[in-house]
Amino acid sequence: MDKDLLIALQAALGVTLRDPTLLETAMTHRSAAHEGRSARRGHRAADNERMEFLGDAVLSLCVSELLWRRLPEAREGELTRLRAAVVNETTLARLGTALGLGDTLRLGRGEARTGGRSKPSLLADALEATLAAVYLDGGLEAARGVVDRLLTPEIDVALTRATPDLDDKTRLQELLQAKHTLTPHYEVVRAEGPDHHRTWEVEMIADPHLRTRGVGTSKKRAEQAAAGEALRLLGGGSVALPTPPVGDTDPSS
Repeated sequence: MDKDLLIALQAALGVTLRDPTLLETAMTHRSAAHEGRSARRGHRAADNERMEFLGDAVLSLCVSELLWRRLPEAREGELTRLRAAVVNETTLARLGTALGLGDTLRLGRGEARTGGRSKPSLLADALEATLAAVYLDGGLEAARGVVDRLLTPEIDVALTRATPDLDDKTRLQELLQAKHTLTPHYEVVRAEGPDHHRTWEVEMIADPHLRTRGVGTSKKRAEQAAAGEALRLLGGGSVALPTPPVGDTDPSS
């Protein structure tokens, strides 16, 4: 594994691991571990699946704590909804891309040929494994620091969204229809995996300048993720849509 990429990843995370082999394991997909095992005649090579499991728990705890401290009056249902809006495959994959995990991942040849470095599921899993490496090396305080830096902007966006009792699809539709006379629609981009463990990717299209994708374990969850990403872009000012002139705000007129 390229040591310079591991150094760059630590710099992006804002940490320096005492045991960088933890990060090497976090960046090793099972496809690469399988090829390594075959080359060594059956010797089991380490991959990042166990670290994904631990990292998922660390991430959930740290984000839950951030929300609990930020919203002392919020009830359990609202905290759970906000955590789901922040911690999802679409968000984690985007953060993983920004950190350069796609380039750093160690993949098997087949996985690499089929675009594994840009697959949202692999990027999200790699980010969780990375958090596990930080936790194992520096403890919960180190993991808190990384989660705070990465997820606080996502929490800020989630907290600024209006009508918090509505789901993201409903919220997006009401926003676009009220301010831009646009109606979002959703198209399935891909569905892969067995029926009991299928992953869906859906694209939300509302305007040539506003097209987002979401991934989930069901079509509905993927649509919600795509809508949530659109709300994030609109709320953060990354996309500016034209506002209809006064008098043209009723799409039925």
